[in-house]
This record gives sequence, structure tokens and C-alpha cells, in this order.
Amino acid sequence: MDDSGATTGYIVGVRFREKGKIYSFDGTGVPVEKDDRVIVETEQGEAIGTVVSIAKISKGSLPQDQMKPILRVATSEDLTRAAENSEMEKRAFLFCKRKIAEHNLAMRLVEVSYLFDRSKLMFYFTADSRVDFRELVKDLVAEYRTRIELRQIWVRSEARLFGGVGMCGRELCCASFLDSFATVSIKMAKEQNMLLNPEKISGLCGRLMCCLAYEYDMYRNAKKSMPKVGKNIELQQGRGKVVRQKVLEGSIVVDYGDGKEVEIAVDDIIKIGGAPQQR
Repeated sequence: MDDSGATTGYIVGVRFREKGKIYSFDGTGVPVEKDDRVIVETEQGEAIGTVVSIAKISKGSLPQDQMKPILRVATSEDLTRAAENSEMEKRAFLFCKRKIAEHNLAMRLVEVSYLFDRSKLMFYFTADSRVDFRELVKDLVAEYRTRIELRQIWVRSEARLFGGVGMCGRELCCASFLDSFATVSIKMAKEQNMLLNPEKISGLCGRLMCCLAYEYDMYRNAKKSMPKVGKNIELQQGRGKVVRQKVLEGSIVVDYGDGKEVEIAVDDIIKIGGAPQQR
């Protein structure tokens, strides 16, 4: 990254986990390249991450008061410490999992993360209800003699960490390119005329699939020009009832009362007595 311009600033995207969220840092004055391992300053102290994006902007428009700086490109000593921390995380995971079983706690350990400066060990878990893990924390403090934090996460976050293949045959969106989780509701499935079968509209996490949100706005806007299902409309062929909307084809299916269904393009509909009622 060239930092020769005095008025040039850089916003650098850094990821701390392989499939984790991308965080922005002020990279001005620290030459970095994509895929570099870097040491950054966070609210919890120093951390090591990987550069995934670099944006060059005017230095005057850089929101430096809202962004922590990149301190340096990781040295060989930094990389050695990161490797040692990774081994500690693996051992801590096994120890904590054994203690969870001993205390018979209804929780599932997902990941262990050691702060780069080794000032805190964080344990991420999922649970269906509130868990009293006070005795577990005592065991962890006694074993590792550092600050301990247990943090409950969503099952969607668990799916992102472990990854997998969705029913579409592709890698999970949350594990491949999504940086954050959008709100997904059953209304989105209904708007897209999907069968409300939990097995068909749920992801590996057991929650509604993230992809239900991708085309929701398109379906909603397209339906504004279509007569509602159940509405009676006048056409050249006579009076019929709308029984189905086919948004992708831009058509509706009409029943004229004789048991036969006819598909008609919305653009070909001749409205008699005014336009159909809008959604």
C-alpha cells in the first residue's frame, strides 16, 4: 500500500476469524497488502488479524475518531505468539468441555478465543435457556489464572463458524460472504409463495434461511402491479378469480369457475371498470 500522498488516508478491512465479520481500521502510515497479518488496537487491547480489503480515501474524510489504528505488520515474534495462543485455545476448549460435562450444564461450547496479549480467555457457547455457569467460571479461573469471559451466541453464528453446504448445494452464505446477519421473517417466505415447510425454508442452523431476504423486495415490488389472490377481475374471456400469482413469469393464474385454470400475462390483462385493487 503506497502512502506517499500527504493528504491520503486508508481504511483497512481486517478479519479476526476466517469466516468472521470484517472490521475497519485506520491504516494511514502503515504500509500493508491484502492477506497481510497485522496487529491492531481494539477496545480490549491488541489483536492479530488478516487484511481483507484496502480503501484509499482523502485523509480529511477519514473518520479517525471512530476507528482504531493498525499498529504494525505482524512480526515473526507476533506470529509465534499467535500460534502459541491457538494451541492454548485448543487445550482450553477440551478442558472447558470436560468441566461442562462434570457440572452437567445444558450448554454447547462452540469456540475459545485467547486475546493476543493473553489477558483474557473468551468461551463462546450456545444454549436454549439461561445457564448458571458460576462454578464453571471458578474452574476456568483456577486453571488459567487470567480473566475469563463466557459469551452466549446465536445458533446462526455457530453455523458460520463450522460452515457447511446448504440445500442449494453451495457453501453456506454466512460462512462464505455475509459479514452480518439480516433480519429474516416468515413474511418473506409467504411473499415469495414458498411452502411453509420448516425443512424447506430453514438452514443448517435451524433458523429461517438468510437467502429468503435476497429477493424479498423484488417480489414485493412486482406484486404491486398484480391483482391479489382471491380477487375477482374482469377480463376479455369473462369474469374470473385470481388463484395464484407467478411473479417470476409476470403472470397470474385465473379460474373462470369452470374448473379450468388459465395463466395470463399481467401486461395482457384488459381491465374493465378500473384497475385491479393494488396491494
